[in-house]
Amino acid sequence: MNEISGKVAIVGVDESDQIGVLPDKSAMQLHAEAARNALRDAGLGVRDVDGLFTAGVSTTEVGEYLGIEPTYTDGTNVGGSSFVIHVGHAAAAIASGLCNVALITHGQSGRSRVGMPSRPSGAQLMAGQFEEPFGLPQPVGSYALACTRHMAQYGTTSEQLAEIAVATRAWAALNPKAMYRDPLTVEDVLRSRWISYPFHLLDCCLVTDAGGAVVLTSAERASDCRAHPILVLGFGEGHDHAMISQMPDLTHGPARISGPRAFEMAGLTQVDVDVAEIYDSFTYTVLLSLEDLGFCAKGEGGAFVSGQRTAPGGDFPLNTSGGGLSYTHPGMFGIFTIIEGVRQLRHDYADQGPRQVEDAEIALVHGTGGVLSATGTLILGRA
Repeated sequence: MNEISGKVAIVGVDESDQIGVLPDKSAMQLHAEAARNALRDAGLGVRDVDGLFTAGVSTTEVGEYLGIEPTYTDGTNVGGSSFVIHVGHAAAAIASGLCNVALITHGQSGRSRVGMPSRPSGAQLMAGQFEEPFGLPQPVGSYALACTRHMAQYGTTSEQLAEIAVATRAWAALNPKAMYRDPLTVEDVLRSRWISYPFHLLDCCLVTDAGGAVVLTSAERASDCRAHPILVLGFGEGHDHAMISQMPDLTHGPARISGPRAFEMAGLTQVDVDVAEIYDSFTYTVLLSLEDLGFCAKGEGGAFVSGQRTAPGGDFPLNTSGGGLSYTHPGMFGIFTIIEGVRQLRHDYADQGPRQVEDAEIALVHGTGGVLSATGTLILGRA
């Protein structure tokens, strides 16, 4: 797979016109706005697109709505990690000559539920048959179960988890698009109401309405696009369970599969990463991912994030948009990790002081889907 590394570039990223609480916009409208904005960012149009990728809504529906007739289509749907995985699939398709311009698009009215399908009944899902009847709320209960095991096994504390939420909020304070920007302390997190032990409200992601899109093409063609190209250097994907009761080890997620593959393809290691965008559905999602991706040893995630190490000014810039905890989270967040990683590498915030990670050249982008079920990992580099 090394023949793909560096051959494909992300040339456009953007959100929908608005994100947050949007009771007057359907999920499909959010798809369309984000797609239009990302294509404009790239200096391309809908007619240039011949590869279409999305999750949650069929590519046939999105293609019809946008007026796209792709020659390559991918509807891989493994939850919030889907869009990170789509980048890898798009890179492989472009490098193989199966398409020339790939559009990954997402729109979700997670908060307002406008134009969204009804939620499936529990009886249609394995978890609805074998877990929920015993009182496990989804998805928070599953993440809480895994987190409690990590705390019991390694001594991870609520204060250490709260450090993640506090640092992420500090980044959100620098982002005018973030839903929550007021300062936050560890004590604020610990005083927020319980949701599912050990998670307080502020350990949990937002529920918003938002759209996002990403455009890719060959590195050769990227030089003709409007935005500075960001190269796809490595990618990996993996999943190892659907129900939390079937997770092989509650303290080891599938990032242990996707992460090493991405680093190997890129020919890089953890010390080369300048900025990380890691899916933060819950504070534990981040801590577990950091360990499984090899940034610290298993059980040392709590110590790794302590002392506001991941906040602005810290030596490990993490979730610089404000993440799913403070910026936006419409249900599947992965596409927004890509958008922010690309913007940091393009140095889009160069005139915004601490919001820009200084001299950022390499970004790790990582998505998680389901109940710690599936992951996708990208290594991106500034061309």
